Amino acid sequence: MQDTHADTIAAISTAVSESGIGIIRLSGPCAIAAADLLFRSPGGKKKLKDAATHTIHYGSVCDPEGREIDEVLVSVMRAPRTYTAEDTVEINCHGGVLAMKKVLDAVLHCEEYQTENREVIRRPDAVQAENGEVIRVRAAQPGEFTKRAFLNGRIDLSRAEAVMDLIEAKNEFALRNSVSQVKGSLFRKIQDLREEILYQIAHIEASLDDPENLDFAPHLESFDWKLSEWRKQLLHLIRTAEDGRLAAEGIRTVIVGKPNAGKSSLLNLFLGEDRAIVTEIAGTTRDLLTETIHLQGITLLVTDTAGIHETDDTVEKIGVQRAEQSVRDADLLLWIVDSSVPLDENDTRIASLLYGRRSVILLNKSDLAEKTGEEEVRKLLEGLQNSPVPDTGSSQKADLSVQARQPHDAGQSDSVILPISAKEGYGYHDLVQVLKDLFFHGKLSWNDEVVITNARHKALLEQALDSLERTKASLDAGMSEDFFSIDLMSAYESLGSIIGEEVGEDLVNEIFDRFCMGK
Repeated sequence: MQDTHADTIAAISTAVSESGIGIIRLSGPCAIAAADLLFRSPGGKKKLKDAATHTIHYGSVCDPEGREIDEVLVSVMRAPRTYTAEDTVEINCHGGVLAMKKVLDAVLHCEEYQTENREVIRRPDAVQAENGEVIRVRAAQPGEFTKRAFLNGRIDLSRAEAVMDLIEAKNEFALRNSVSQVKGSLFRKIQDLREEILYQIAHIEASLDDPENLDFAPHLESFDWKLSEWRKQLLHLIRTAEDGRLAAEGIRTVIVGKPNAGKSSLLNLFLGEDRAIVTEIAGTTRDLLTETIHLQGITLLVTDTAGIHETDDTVEKIGVQRAEQSVRDADLLLWIVDSSVPLDENDTRIASLLYGRRSVILLNKSDLAEKTGEEEVRKLLEGLQNSPVPDTGSSQKADLSVQARQPHDAGQSDSVILPISAKEGYGYHDLVQVLKDLFFHGKLSWNDEVVITNARHKALLEQALDSLERTKASLDAGMSEDFFSIDLMSAYESLGSIIGEEVGEDLVNEIFDRFCMGK
C-alpha cells in the first residue's frame, strides 16, 4: 500500500448544487496549517493551529490578496479522533456553487499564501510548515477520505463499503442495514468466526509439530461439531443475501395481464399519479415502462408491460415479446386478471408464464359485476400445474419452461389472490402488506440481524463455505489433520477478504473508485 501520510487532500463533501451550506473537507498532516493560511477571525488574532480539537471557529476565508471569499465556520479536528484518523478540517461556507468552488480553489492553492503579523500577502516563495515542509494540498480522489479511514485502521473494509451503501440507500431497510454495518455488525460476526477458525488451525498445527505430546484425535468429535456450527452460520448469512439484495436494490416487479385488464391503472395507483396512459381501448401500452416505487420500507422497480395476447399487428407483437422476455428477470410477477370478463386463452398463456414463479394474482375491477373469481383462477392454475409442460404460447416456450421450474415456488395453486380495484384504490393496502410478507417473511424487521447486501461479500462467504465443506469431507474420509489445516486456512483468508485483512492494493482501489467525490 502507498503511504497515505505523505500529502494533504481536499474536496467538496456536499453536493455541488445550490444549498444552504457547503462543506470543504481537508485531511492530512498539513490540513490545519493550510486552513490557517486562508482563515481570518473577526479580530484577526485567532490561529487555528492553537485551537483545541473538535472546536468550531467563526471567520472568513480570504484570497491571497486579502479579499474575503466567504464568511465561514471552520471545524478543527485533530488525529486520531477523526473520520480519517488524520488531522481534519471542515470549512462550512454558503452553499452556492461558485462560493464552494472558490473556497476549494483557495485551499488547493494555499502555497501562494503567507501570513505575517496577520496580514495576508502574496510571496514568491512557498510557505513552510512547522516541520519545514511545504504546505501543499491536492484534490482528493473519489472515496479517498473513506479509503484513508480504512488504510489508517479506523474502520475495516466491510464498514467502508457500507458507507457507500448508506449514501445510496433507497429505502428504510437499506438505510438501517447500512448504518448497522457501518457500526461494525458484519465485522464483528466475521471477526468472531475467524478467531474460532484460527484457534482450530493453531491447535491442528501444534499437534502436527509435536504429535507425541499433542494428539488431535480426541478432539475430532468437538471439531466436527464446530465445523457444523460454522457452516450453519455461513449458510444463514448467504441466505440473507437474496432478501438483502431485494431490499437494498429494489424488487424487480413486472405487471402482466391481457389487454385492458388494468395494468397501467395499477402502475398509476402505485405512483399516485397518471404516469401511464389509461384508456378503454385495448393495447394502449405497447412497450415497457419502468418506475421506481417506495412502499413502506421496500422498493419496487415496477415494469408495466404490453397486454399479452395473440395479435397480427407487428408493433403489438414486439410489445408482447418484450413483455414475455421481462418475465425472465423478474423477482415478482403481478398478474392482473380482469374479473369483469370470463377467463380466456390469453389468461391461460399468461398463467403458464407464472408457473413456479413468485407471483401475486390480482382480481381487478372488483367494483364491477364479477365474472371471474378466485375459484376459476385456482382451477386454471391447478390444471397447468398438473400438465407436463406449461404452454407459454410463444417462441420463448422452451426457455421459459426451464426457468419456470427453478425453485422459486413449488407451484401457483397456493398463490395469494387479492380482489382489487386499481381505478378506485380498493385493496391497495392489502397488496402492500402481502408484498412485505412475501419477501421478508417477517424476518427482516428493524433489528440487529446481519443481512448481506454486497455481492462481493456473498461470493467470499460462498468461498469460505466451500472450504469448510472440503474440510468436512476430509474429516469424514478419515484423512490426515494437515488436510484440515489447508482448507481451514482458505476459509480464514476468504473471510478476511470481507473485512480487508487479506486484500491487495488493486482491489482496494477498485472498491473506493466507486465512491463519490468528497467521501
